[in-house]
Parts: sequence; C-alpha cells; structure tokens
Amino acid sequence: MPGLRSGAEAATLILLGNVGSSVWEPFAESGFLGRTEQPLDAWSGVVVTEIARELGADPLFPFGGPPFLPFIRWALRADTVWPSVMGPLIHPRYGLWHAYRGALSFPERLDLPPRDEGTRRPCDDCEARPCLAPCPVGAVREGAFDAAGCADWLTERPRCDCREAGCLARRACPVGRDHVYGPAHAAFHMTAFAKANVSRAEKE
Repeated sequence: MPGLRSGAEAATLILLGNVGSSVWEPFAESGFLGRTEQPLDAWSGVVVTEIARELGADPLFPFGGPPFLPFIRWALRADTVWPSVMGPLIHPRYGLWHAYRGALSFPERLDLPPRDEGTRRPCDDCEARPCLAPCPVGAVREGAFDAAGCADWLTERPRCDCREAGCLARRACPVGRDHVYGPAHAAFHMTAFAKANVSRAEKE
C-alpha cells in the first residue's frame, strides 16, 4: 500500500510513540547515534516501517518535510491531549513527557476504543502555572515560545542545567512526574533543539 503519504486515503490511522524514556534504551543501543544528522528519526523510520510491514499498513512520519504531515492535528483527534500553557501537547497522565514517532495508515476501518471525552485539560485546573517561571531567559510564556532565544541560551551555556537535564519549564509541570525524561534522553533532545533553532546571527 505505498503512496499514502498524506494519510488522506486512509480509513484508519494509528499513532505510534513513546512515554517517558521508554524509547531511550533501545534507541541508544541501536547504533544509530552518531551515524546520521537525525539519528532518532532514522531509527524511528526503521522501527515504524517494520511494524507497518508486519501489519500490512503504510508507515507515516512527523519528520522528513517540508511539507510535514499534520501529526498534531491527528493527535488532538485521536488521543486525550491538548496544547499546554507552554505549548507542547499535554496528557492527563503522562504530562509533557510523550512523543509521536510515526503512524500506521490502514485502508480499512478498524474497531478502536473511543477517545476519552470526559477528561479536562490539566492546565485548566492549574492556577499556579509553575511552568512559566523557571525559564532563565524568559523564553516560555503563556501562548508563546521564543525558540531562538532558548536555543541561543543553550548554545552559549552547553553545561547549563537546561541542556544537561532538560527544559526547566517543562520539568516544573506537576503532571506526569513519573515519566520525566532521563538525563541522557533529555540532553539529546535539548542539544538537537539548540542546533536546529539557534538564531541566524548565531549561525553566521
């Protein structure tokens, strides 16, 4: 079933991803680290493609663009997630510590459990907004995120706590504390984020 790149022809889409650092050990042991510019994407591509082959589905990915497939829109329809105060999707159990690494596109409609419609967005019951205070450069604001400002800070301070253990604002969220990314996993993502989002002036 090749060619379902947009997912528009699919009768069923199933998103695949990770919760917490469950993905880190198999990825770190895979040999992809250091082999490509985007090692996690490359590894995810191999894993998801193999799952798709075994199940007779077409593999789709949130990377490889532009153009990019609408994974956020799909997640909002399929999963119990919402945009958080600080931006990334938040889950009532896993908090900000989950990610979508691919999707399976099926030409037939599968019988799947319904989305839980009775749960509220955790941010709506959070008056303290602890995620908005810790950012040392003020990059995290309600409804806005200064990606270049954050990346510049990380690039100038490669040994800072944000880069070595993960975003301070994200770690301040009380939801899903049991699923916080481990240090190596967090540092990998922060290093990749800094490299991808550092300001134009810093790159020149």
